[in-house]
Amino acid sequence: MMKLSIFTVATPELNPVELAAAAKQAGIQGVEWRYTETPDHLAEEVPSFWGNNRCTISPSGGQDELDRFKAAAEQYGIQNVSVTPYLQAGDLAATEKVLQAAQYMGASFIRLGVPGYDRRKTYTELFELARAYLKEAEGLCRKYGIKGLIEIHHGTLSASASGARRLVEGHDPNFIGVLFDPGNTVHEGFENYKMSLELLGPYLAHVHVKNAGWQVKETTEDGSTVWHSEWKGLKEGMVPWRQVIADLIAVGYDGYLGVEDFSKQFADSPSMLNHFSEYIGGLLVELQSNV
Repeated sequence: MMKLSIFTVATPELNPVELAAAAKQAGIQGVEWRYTETPDHLAEEVPSFWGNNRCTISPSGGQDELDRFKAAAEQYGIQNVSVTPYLQAGDLAATEKVLQAAQYMGASFIRLGVPGYDRRKTYTELFELARAYLKEAEGLCRKYGIKGLIEIHHGTLSASASGARRLVEGHDPNFIGVLFDPGNTVHEGFENYKMSLELLGPYLAHVHVKNAGWQVKETTEDGSTVWHSEWKGLKEGMVPWRQVIADLIAVGYDGYLGVEDFSKQFADSPSMLNHFSEYIGGLLVELQSNV
């Protein structure tokens, strides 16, 4: 049976205890803790997803910081699913530090680094870097008993399921996996959802839930239309979540669906979490009961 989780990048105004309480109230079973340093100059800013995010583990905080987040999850019976950093492909020292944190937290996953693509280096150069990094990262993941995931994400070598599968091919799926994110593929990398899941096969390890869509941004002087993609509410974007969940059921996926809603559809994070639980949780109950 699939379960629900929350990646705390999407709940920036909540502290760890507030997040755990809101997740519990919404019927969410797991949490993916954002893990990165927040620059001091952001501390007084309005909370935001990638800025002053109050639900982010600070790596420099040491064990006391990890204990603060671990205790919040334990207090409300929430499972620590992942410690999720922003690693650079090739940075093995930082990768090992995240693995140590995940092991201490009792988490199952971390997110590994994947090179971005911006036309300055060739795909071949970046692919060789990524494969060399994943080879070493797999050894570290095996050492700590944690699975390292590459995320399907626009602007990277793993923008599609096909791209992700090529990166992880030949690695042990017990220690290297793929985070399937159909919301990201609205921006770049769309492939048929069921085909994508079949292609990932044993490497399918986790799923993120969000949505996005395209709209006309402008018309240039020569009459060409410029399109722009942006985040949308879970029911309002181009990803048909009923179909995606049906496809996940069809391939036998039984892991977490982690919300990462950047739409700002709701005034606060608890409202967003309740909507996610009601909508996606409702689809799970309906569709899994028909199996």
